[in-house]
Amino acid sequence: MVSGPAWLNSGGLGLCKLSLHSSSAYIASVCSSSVVDSEDIHLTNAIDHFNSHVSPIEKLSVNSIISSPVSQKLLSSKVNDHCFQDLFDRSSPANKARLLSVSAPHATSWLSVIPSTSQGLNLDPIEFRVAVKWWLGLDTSQGSQCAFCPAHSLDPLGHHALTCKFEVGAGLFPDHSQSRPADILLQNWNLGRPIALDISVVSPLNPSTLAEAGATFGAVLEATESRKHEANDEKCSALGWVSTPLAVDSYGAWGKEASLFLAQVAARLAIHKSLPKSQASFDLFSNLSICLIRANARAILRRV
Repeated sequence: MVSGPAWLNSGGLGLCKLSLHSSSAYIASVCSSSVVDSEDIHLTNAIDHFNSHVSPIEKLSVNSIISSPVSQKLLSSKVNDHCFQDLFDRSSPANKARLLSVSAPHATSWLSVIPSTSQGLNLDPIEFRVAVKWWLGLDTSQGSQCAFCPAHSLDPLGHHALTCKFEVGAGLFPDHSQSRPADILLQNWNLGRPIALDISVVSPLNPSTLAEAGATFGAVLEATESRKHEANDEKCSALGWVSTPLAVDSYGAWGKEASLFLAQVAARLAIHKSLPKSQASFDLFSNLSICLIRANARAILRRV
């Protein structure tokens, strides 16, 4: 069963078990009819089935749906939420950090975009297979040592492959000069003031911050933004620039300041291209998401 954006927003692939949602469909169908029969054994069974797949506070009764009819979308979202929470509660700290990141806004954009070779919105088949395995937390290491630093074993969730420093200009963290306060400078961004953008791609699976990443969404991104401000604000202020860190984690979860800036970019794109803002935002995040996931897949493939 294809469940669409709702399950994608929980970090999946947009697929779910029909058996989990059949009761939601039946209950919603009954609610849409003119008469709800409180003695209907099929309805009672469907409610019991639904209640076994949601948290206690979300359980239904025949009387509750008579007084407040419900939609299939609402019921299915409650089932999805419970499944996600159950999976999260049973996960290791590393998988908790992964689940929080893959369920972040815009992280799943690479799965929603229509593939287009001409626009660069595509992955090669082998890149897609590796990206899906990595996204779902499946083992991408093949039990191998890193091809560039054989002293290190590749971990199942791909953290080392994406943060390896032993291949110049590759991976998510290529070497760059630490002397400049930004990666991109945009002149006349806001009221004539330039904005200096410092881009950082960070891994939520870093052992030193794993506990925080697995407990609180965005903890690593917020720490990165704070660190960038400490390093760059004074330099940028002296030059009359606005210092803005653009932090994103390896799964595509964006920091607060990055999200705000990209929303502004999307608004300007919408005006420039005469598009609805929602479409401009989708196009922007789709391009960024595909670029990030492609780089991740290639970094993993180079090391196995």
